[in-house]
Amino acid sequence: KWFTNMQFLQLFLHVIHVLLVLLLVLKALVASVVLNLVKAASAQRAKERAKLDLLMTMLPEQVDEGRRILLFSQFTSMLALIEVELKRAGLDYVILTGDTVDREVPVRRFQAGEVPIFLISLKAGGVGLNLTAADVVIHYDPWWNVAAQDQATDRAYRLGQRNNVQVFKLIMKGTVEEKIYELQDKKKSLIDQMIQPGENFLAKLTDEEIRALFQG
Repeated sequence: KWFTNMQFLQLFLHVIHVLLVLLLVLKALVASVVLNLVKAASAQRAKERAKLDLLMTMLPEQVDEGRRILLFSQFTSMLALIEVELKRAGLDYVILTGDTVDREVPVRRFQAGEVPIFLISLKAGGVGLNLTAADVVIHYDPWWNVAAQDQATDRAYRLGQRNNVQVFKLIMKGTVEEKIYELQDKKKSLIDQMIQPGENFLAKLTDEEIRALFQG
């Protein structure tokens, strides 16, 4: 049975109405998602700013006390932001990243006491350095591989170190950083238990815990 012109027009208008309603719903959903993403990004930036502010409260106090500071970050972009804050605060520093041409220059200046702060990217300075002039180590952000962080900390615990070394890890609560720290702590606890003599440690591990031992 064929539609009359009027029936066809009514059907067409009904379809258009349904499509418009769907578009309005989709628009509202997209707007909600975008708003949530903006809020999340804003909250993340606020936390990151608060963390940087905390660091810039710590550093002047440490420098005034005569401390010598190694500051590690896995992100060179973060070190660049910290550089800006150090310059603004008038704090002298040297920096070592993968782009540093002559590694000996910043190391020599720091060891000689010319500058109180040494900014180091975790990958570039995690091994092969002897920085016994330091008595404070700050890890600005956690890394998945806790052994890499420990190796970086060990730059201050070299032969000839006579100072008590303080180690700080800056962790933002309620973020992925806190989850990384918890994983690091769990892995370290598992390893500490493993090396205790007289215990059948491996027999007590779950499949998930065994896999965690071999994750980087």
